[in-house]
Amino acid sequence: MRLSDRALQLTARISLLIALASLSAFLLVRTYLGDPETLYNQGTVSETVSRGPVTMEKVRWQLGTMQLYTQLIDEDRRKVALDNNVPGSVVVAVHLAVTPLDGVDQLSDGGFVCETSLRDDRGNVWKNQDVETALGPSSCSDDDRPLKLNQPNKLVKLFVVPASAVPHLVGVQVGSLAEYRRVLITF
Repeated sequence: MRLSDRALQLTARISLLIALASLSAFLLVRTYLGDPETLYNQGTVSETVSRGPVTMEKVRWQLGTMQLYTQLIDEDRRKVALDNNVPGSVVVAVHLAVTPLDGVDQLSDGGFVCETSLRDDRGNVWKNQDVETALGPSSCSDDDRPLKLNQPNKLVKLFVVPASAVPHLVGVQVGSLAEYRRVLITF
């Protein structure tokens, strides 16, 4: 056999091995690349909507206004203590209209879970704090102020963020683990 034939045969075998290795690697990770549960667990935003409304798990969310505070008071004019409220941080109050629709889970038990997060354009995420203030209710499961079905209910979601992050805030996110869906409602 000539040297050029051997080189051609060796090149063909190496090319076949590379192709098989590439195909097996692709088949191994293919199920994870587009898996909705994996993407949701990584914190990926699946949709972006300007101001809303967004309907998720039979609840409609509409973004209102955003206000900044250094300190909050309750209805009895006492200071409200918030987690992580350190010097150099501000309290962001986001006003929302939340409308539970027919068939929403747990409304008959006094409410439902309505967690939100605040996001900025640098990838930071802050969880809301359910604290009673003079601004209004912050929870969807308040026995004293039950939510009305098929009517907009005003809620105030509170977030403590560094003052340097305020110019970078982009919106509030709501999510549904059951639907593997996370929506960013932008300001």
